[in-house]
Amino acid sequence: MARIAALILTLLSAPMLLAAAEPASTESEASAPVRWATWRAGNDVADTGSVQRGARNFMNYCIGCHSLKYMRYQRMADDLAIPASVLEANLVAPGSTNLDYIVSSMPAADAVNWFGKTPPDLSLIARSRSPDYIYRFLKTFYSDPNRSTRSDNLQYPITAMPAVLSSLEGVKAAVYRDVNSTAGGVATTEKVFDHFESIAPGTLTPEQFDGFVRDTVNFLDYVGDPAQVERHSIGLWVVLFLLLLSAFALALKKEYWKDVH
Repeated sequence: MARIAALILTLLSAPMLLAAAEPASTESEASAPVRWATWRAGNDVADTGSVQRGARNFMNYCIGCHSLKYMRYQRMADDLAIPASVLEANLVAPGSTNLDYIVSSMPAADAVNWFGKTPPDLSLIARSRSPDYIYRFLKTFYSDPNRSTRSDNLQYPITAMPAVLSSLEGVKAAVYRDVNSTAGGVATTEKVFDHFESIAPGTLTPEQFDGFVRDTVNFLDYVGDPAQVERHSIGLWVVLFLLLLSAFALALKKEYWKDVH
């Protein structure tokens, strides 16, 4: 009976021991440095709903400074199944028509005066920089009172672009830690980014803001190559056709050469 009682006591105490160990593991994970350089957009241009939301995001937050000079409003509407009424009422900029290219109304001289340079056209940004780059750029703004824009960016340090999405994400500070190293007998201390610290909340939760950024990246990925979904679909059939053609060619070759071999 004593052995049975000891066994029962052990089984009952095991969950308590596991539960006691969990906070230590959680604390360790929470204190781990944020590896922002490994973040991936994970976007899918075939997700039409996401690309539509990204178009809305771009027109609301980006078109004031950035253009899409290789994309027409009507082409975007046709590809994304956006009704003409919605396009004209919500997406086409004042003074533009459905057949116009998506161009910012900001004068170049004013842009240089305000930001020190003209904001770049974003038609091909996803192809030149990659969707992951854009995703990390939009997610790594932090407060920096020493800069004229009062913000900076980990992905693109000393960027001229202000944190235009801070009202959605909130304002956060970058926390650094000291890393000591020795090279050639000389000890040095380097400040390395560790994590973000919230200063003021935004109107969106972290999960909602992450979805907002992914939709925006998805749209820019589509703009960089509007035919990519159709091309990928056609490419599958082309490969299947070539495989079938190769099978017929091999059978024909065997028929011609059967008497020789």
